[in-house]
Amino acid sequence: MALPEFETLKRLVAESEDDVAKAAGGNKAAGTRARKKMQDVKSAAQEVRKKILEGRGDEGDASAADDAAAE
Repeated sequence: MALPEFETLKRLVAESEDDVAKAAGGNKAAGTRARKKMQDVKSAAQEVRKKILEGRGDEGDASAADDAAAE
């Protein structure tokens, strides 16, 4: 099962690489762009966490249904 949210997260991190490097070199505009992108990364990471937890909840429901059917 592929998570499109995880692919989005990876893309955002890759996109921020140049600006982070420039910001480390002292470029203030790149620093602003990098900080904004890090907020986007944070949001994307939260979405990945949510999807993983939803998947965990679905598995629990399926196993409970299997247990009830076995009785």
